[in-house]
Amino acid sequence: MKNKLKELRKAKGISQGDLAHHLKVSRQTINSIENGKFDPSLTLSIGLTRFFKVSLEDIFLLEE
Repeated sequence: MKNKLKELRKAKGISQGDLAHHLKVSRQTINSIENGKFDPSLTLSIGLTRFFKVSLEDIFLLEE
């Protein structure tokens, strides 16, 4: 699934490690999500929306 996580993270000025620490996941998990190699769980997706204060659709792009 495509996403705008990297753009959101950079706009906020935080590293992958900082985001990972806040969400209690590994930096590799954040990297894999940003590169489209891993689709996050619902719990992690909700954590991302709350952290960035955006809707799920503002982060993830559904490919049809």
